[in-house]
Order: sequence, then structure tokens, then C-alpha cells
Amino acid sequence: MEYEAVIGLETHVQLKTKSKMWCGCANQYGAEPNTNVCPVCLGLPGVLPVPNEEALRKTVLTGYLLNCTIPRRAKFDRKNYFYPDAPKNYQLTQYDQPSTANGWVDFEFNGGIARVRITRAHLEEDVGKSTHFERHSGVDFNRAGVPLMEIVSEPDLTSADMAYEYLNALKDILLQGGISDCDMEKGMVRCDVNVSVRPVGTTTLGAKIEIKNMNSFSGVRRALEYEIPRQIEVVKKGGKLIQSTRRWDDVAGVTEEMRTKEDAHDYRYFPEPDMMPLAPTDEWLAAVKSLVVELPLTRKQRLMRDYTLPAGDAEVFKSNPALGAYFEGIARQAKTPKAVANWIINNLSSKLAEANAKAQAEQEAMGVEAADVTPLSFADLKFPPAALLELVALVEGKTISSSAAQQVFAEMFETGKAPAVIVQEKGLAQVSDTGAIEALCDEAIAANPNPVADYRAGKVAALNSLKGQVMKLSKGKANPALVGEILERKLKSPA
Repeated sequence: MEYEAVIGLETHVQLKTKSKMWCGCANQYGAEPNTNVCPVCLGLPGVLPVPNEEALRKTVLTGYLLNCTIPRRAKFDRKNYFYPDAPKNYQLTQYDQPSTANGWVDFEFNGGIARVRITRAHLEEDVGKSTHFERHSGVDFNRAGVPLMEIVSEPDLTSADMAYEYLNALKDILLQGGISDCDMEKGMVRCDVNVSVRPVGTTTLGAKIEIKNMNSFSGVRRALEYEIPRQIEVVKKGGKLIQSTRRWDDVAGVTEEMRTKEDAHDYRYFPEPDMMPLAPTDEWLAAVKSLVVELPLTRKQRLMRDYTLPAGDAEVFKSNPALGAYFEGIARQAKTPKAVANWIINNLSSKLAEANAKAQAEQEAMGVEAADVTPLSFADLKFPPAALLELVALVEGKTISSSAAQQVFAEMFETGKAPAVIVQEKGLAQVSDTGAIEALCDEAIAANPNPVADYRAGKVAALNSLKGQVMKLSKGKANPALVGEILERKLKSPA
């Protein structure tokens, strides 16, 4: 009997806000332990929570980005459990009336478009961070109370690779929507994996195994690559899987059982008595909806359609919206958008990276922290966008060669001079005078009898050697296509 995996993901995302969810303490990574705390986020007696409106706004905006419906009534609930990192001994979350529900995410997978349904994206608070030392443990409550959004998928995923691609697509949406910085090294995105197996062709779900607190997408993939075969092996041998929670040991490459799984009633949910339900107005919802950005996949498909770009180029612009916006600002006036894309992707991006690396090294040598160095952006370029159109036109009109164009671009980047001015100053104009090139070809043929004999003997590649000699004689200014035509004509004529 063949078995298949059924996977659902619970993705926890820290929201990009200045302050915490219920108080004015800073939402700041890297501060000294237990310095961004107050009586509210420490859960001291007598305090009352005040919701962070920006967190509410970003949660509803996420709902719009994920094609969710936005209920006209939502509320917060207490999820009761006793862990050292939970200062109140409960977590404020949303249980039966979340802020968003019933959406979906489309993403590329296996050469097509896959869809994963979103059950809900609800708002809650993060807990503190436990650190275990050799003889004791410590808890840092700086993270306690940070706005945390949990995005719950339906069990629509069927493989480790599919889960990995879904998570990357979700991250792209959240980044480009301004919801979160999604820095996994800082714990801004964490994931719980729910996975079961069942016989192929059946619809009944197997026992759900949850793998907790995955902190990298590649870790999720590796854990599933181990866990799915493990479960299949158990059932094939006649064993029984029991609903439970496991942890992933990335070093050993195995999952390990932590405990049998709690059900919802184990948390004794009840409505938060210190907060009124949320009832967004039409005006508030309209203002949030106006912040919706073009989804990454939609942008990629549009760039391919509107500018006839290949998938690879469109993927680059999808992943880097600023680069894509710069491209579109030029490509609307371009006769050949693909040529403009080539210059932006292959040349401009690398030049900006080089300039930023150089500036950062210089600043660090002066004692400036890397985080305080402002990188160069497109607004800092010395040449106007139209200069790229001019450069492309010079190449396509055969005024300059491709190699000369590289020199022109480098000068443009450094000085901001117009391409035509650089061509004139440096004498880079391409020679297309037939008579002049014929004379150079005759000289190269006379000086290189061996490649000539090889070509006439059928070794076509020998022509490249002769082309190189002509280009050398012309100091790189001869029109390469014309050089090839003239050489072929001369070498095919009787010796």
C-alpha cells in the first residue's frame, strides 16, 4: 500500500511595529535582557492591556494580502498554560473569532501554480525567550508582548518541497507588504509543522504529529524529509501513530517526541475580560485596504506578459521590488525591454553592490558600525534612467560594440556623463567602414597562414582566431559582425 503526506503549517510572524502589543515598551531586538519591560508585559497585578492599533492594522492588511475575509467582529482570548517564559501564565490570542479568515496563497511549484488555503491569520502576543546555561536557565522578557501573528494553513501541502516553496512565497508577501522584516536569525519567523500520513486515495486524516518551533524554512524541509518516511515506516510495520508533539534535532537529523499533544480544551480558552471585542468601521477597513500592494507572483506574471521578459528576469524583479520599479520606469519607453533588463540585472545591480561594499569598508575603517551605513539606492545614481535607454540604442544601432558598451557604462556609473559624450571622448565609436575593415582582414589573413589553412580545411572554429586578430588590429573598434562576414567571404574565395 502506498502512503501520502498531509501537511499544514502554523507560521508565527513578529509584526513590524515600534512598540509591543499591549504597552509602550519598545519592540526592539538585541537590547540588554529585561530592559524593554514594564508592569503590563510582565503581567503584574492590576494592569490593563491597550491594543496596538498598528498591529491590528497590519493583521487586517495581511488578511487582504492573503485573500481572506475580514469579520466585522473579532475578540481576544486567554490561552492558559504555565511556562517560565509566559509571565502572565496565559497568552493573549484570538481563538474562535479571529481578525481574518478563509483565504489562500498561490505560488509556483513543479512548473505550475499551487494553491494553499489559509484558515486564518490571527493576532496574539509573543512570549519571553529562555536561555539554558550549564547549571541554570534564564528568561529574557524583552520579547514578551511583542505583536505576533499566526498564519494557519489548511492541510493542503503534500511534500517537504511544497512546504518550503509555500513558506518562501508567504515570506515574500509579508516582506513586500511591509508586515514584518521576516529576519529568521532574529526569531521574527517561526513555524510549527503538522504532518500526518494516509493511504493514497483516502480522505481520512491520520494522527497529527506536530513539530514545534522550527526557525528556518530549510529546517522545515529537512524535518519533513525525515518525519514523513518515519511515519510511513511505522504504519507499514503495523504500528499506530499517536497525536503528539515532537522536536527537530537539526544536528542529528531526527525528530524526537516531547509529549502527547494537548487539545484546545487543555488550554481552557476564555474571552479576555479586560478588552472589548474589535468592530472595525468601514472607513478604517477602507484605509487599510488602500495599503495593499501588488503580490509578488502577480508582479512576475505581469512583467512577463507586459514586457515579454523570460521567467528568470521577471523572478529577479519579483524578488527585488525596488529593482523592478526602476526597470519599469525605463522599460515603458524602451523598444527592447529585455535589453534594458539585461543591463539592470547584470551590470547595474553588481555595480551598486560593489559601490556599497566599498563604502561600507571605508566607513568601518573609520569606526562606523555597519548597521549605521546607509546603502546607495537608485536615487543616488549619478546618471538619469534615460541614459540606459541611450546606451542600449548605441549598442543596437551598432554605434558601439558590446565590449565598448561595458566601458561606457562603467564611466556613466562613476561620473554621470551621457553615453554619447563618453563614446566621443574615449573614441569608442565602432568602425563599420567596409573598405577599412577589408584592409584589416587582408592584413590578418596574410599574417596568420595557419588559422587560414585550418579554416579552409574545414575547421570552422579557426575563424574566431582570425576575428580576434582583426579586432586587435582595430583596437576593438571594428564591427564584429562585419568582420566575420568579410573574413568568411575572403576565405571562401580561391586562395
